Amino acid sequence: MRVSSRFSCAVLAGYLVLCGRSVEAQGPSGQAHPHVQQILLLQGIDRGSVTVDSFTANFRVDLDERVGRPVNVVQVVVTPTGFVGAPEHAVVDFIRSTFANRSNPELIVTAAGPAATFARKYRHELFPDTPLVFAAVDRRVLGDAPLGKNETAVPVDNDFPQMIDDILRLLPRTKQVFVVTGAGPIGRFWRRDLESQFQRFHKRLTFVWSDNLPLAEILRRCASLPPDSAIFYVAFSVDAQGGAYADERVLADLRATANAPLFGPTSPMLGHGIVGGRLMSIGNHSRSAADVAAAILNGAPPGSVAVPTQRPSSEPIFDGRELRRWGIEESRLPVGSVVRNRTPGLWEEHKLTVLGSIGAMMLQALLIVGLLSQRRARQRAESDSRRNLALAADASRRQTMSALTTSMAHELGQPLSSMIHNAEALRAMVDADRATPDTSREILTDIRTQGVQAAQIIERHRTMLRSHQLDRKRMDLHAVVGASLALVTHDLHTRQIEAAVDLSSQPCVIIGDPVLLQQVLVNLMMNAVDAMAATPPARRFLSIATTVRATDVQLSVRDSGTGLPAEIDGTLFTPFVTTKPNGLGVGLTIVRTIVEAHAGTIDARNNPDGGATFTITLPRSETHKARSASPGAA
Repeated sequence: MRVSSRFSCAVLAGYLVLCGRSVEAQGPSGQAHPHVQQILLLQGIDRGSVTVDSFTANFRVDLDERVGRPVNVVQVVVTPTGFVGAPEHAVVDFIRSTFANRSNPELIVTAAGPAATFARKYRHELFPDTPLVFAAVDRRVLGDAPLGKNETAVPVDNDFPQMIDDILRLLPRTKQVFVVTGAGPIGRFWRRDLESQFQRFHKRLTFVWSDNLPLAEILRRCASLPPDSAIFYVAFSVDAQGGAYADERVLADLRATANAPLFGPTSPMLGHGIVGGRLMSIGNHSRSAADVAAAILNGAPPGSVAVPTQRPSSEPIFDGRELRRWGIEESRLPVGSVVRNRTPGLWEEHKLTVLGSIGAMMLQALLIVGLLSQRRARQRAESDSRRNLALAADASRRQTMSALTTSMAHELGQPLSSMIHNAEALRAMVDADRATPDTSREILTDIRTQGVQAAQIIERHRTMLRSHQLDRKRMDLHAVVGASLALVTHDLHTRQIEAAVDLSSQPCVIIGDPVLLQQVLVNLMMNAVDAMAATPPARRFLSIATTVRATDVQLSVRDSGTGLPAEIDGTLFTPFVTTKPNGLGVGLTIVRTIVEAHAGTIDARNNPDGGATFTITLPRSETHKARSASPGAA
């Protein structure tokens, strides 16, 4: 009952399709259109076969392009899937009734082996005078039976042993091939035929057949195949339990579950999970069939229209996704192979992005090179600047020490004179035999003390005169103030200048060079001394003060001289700008350079009550910053 019902549904569906096409041929007003040629297309396998479906779809399009006039293709499935045992006479009656009230078809075309067998069997009942074209059929199905005078064929030669050769070329270690053919007459036919064709592989391969298995068992076995196995998919219509399945479904399930590569013989299967190889091009075959059909419709006798048997393409085609999935290197493919669905590389997929990135990296590299070049140039300039600073500072120190020559002579005069007097007194006592040991020891101690004092004076001046490079170290600025005052004390007394020192109670610790900072302070104090030359002695006053703040320290030198002239406002620290008649104008420039080398600043301003104040700001030592910030810090 199930078979009869499904067959009736199929017949009804075909009848409705034909009725619809008949109405279309008449047009909405019922007026007859120009003659439309009728073609009966007998399909041997129900819809769901990717190979046959691809052929029939392409054939319709190709035929329309070649004929160039209205053609109506009536397509009938002669062996509907799911009821293979349906009475064939019922199908014949259905086809004859379809054309009962219209002219016979002008051409019959078969697609697939079962349709060719059906057409031959019932040729005398189905329009025996109508030309017949056997298409999409293997030459082995047609056999050696001769074609009738009103018949022709567009056969194919499925070279399945060649497919096995391709598998062994790609996977030379293969030992077992699982063959999927489906069940029913088609499956049995292919098993018998392939067992014969594969005889030459019996020493190397084991073939496992699936025509007696349900789909679930096929999938289970394919999921656990032994190593070095492959799957060869020929076709599938029904399984051993009579279940009907479309190729796309079976191929998708196999791809999802199988643990071995999947191969197939026809081009429409590419993209559905097969690896590929030398495939039968269904597109080329449908065009050949359309060429033959068009020639016959245009009046050519069928026997005069012959095409060579089509073989698999000589150009192997592979699916790049499957090659990558199974680890098959493209170097193992035959020469001239075409790889489709290849995953695009970085260049193919992101060409503009890659070019942009390369351009950006090149630009970045140029910028880096430019910056490095600038850095080297800056380092050379800084090195030259430090060298020039050292030379200028040496010259400035020598000039300053030259001005302090009188002070140095006066400072040395006192200890040297005392040493001479003590020595003469000791000699007189020795001559008079009045030199006791205690007296002699006391006099010699005085002489030594005066000698040490003289040596310190000489060393202080030598330090100022010695060539010197910037040498930063942790130091107390108060010590620099004391050493600098010692150098200019004599000049202050000589010029009747009162000096006052106001040092912070906190240590004034910085990171710097004591000698260069001493040079800065001596230069500022000597400038202050010179600025007070015209000031009355009673009003000559020099003040040195330090202030310790959170992040820096300040050292100020204040005088009561004539102040800074308005015409040098803003250019005071510019080279060769001076207010002294015999000045060179480099002293304050060197002072500012030394201060800036210590990451500090210097500024000058006139005092409201006369004179000028120079203020130096230098960063504090980090250690003393932390100590000052801690609780309980002094």
